[in-house]
Amino acid sequence: MFGKPEFAVILENSKISQIQVLRGAPCGATRKASQQILGLSVEDALEKIGLKTQFFCVADPAAWDPLYQKSKVHIAADIHRAALLKAIK
Repeated sequence: MFGKPEFAVILENSKISQIQVLRGAPCGATRKASQQILGLSVEDALEKIGLKTQFFCVADPAAWDPLYQKSKVHIAADIHRAALLKAIK
């Protein structure tokens, strides 16, 4: 239930008509962000899922990861975008 994000997506006319969170962040960011992209085109949804995840993420944005050269919030955004792209494909 919690862990690396995983989505199930239904598209209608290249827009996200339904999205289900199969696995998400324990803080709830995955569920909250997924509801914000309903009705968006695939292109817009892929752009916005990361940003919306950052808004709801409770990780410290100042905590810089020296290995990835990003904050934990930015890493979470990238991971959510990749999970959405996988679900769309």
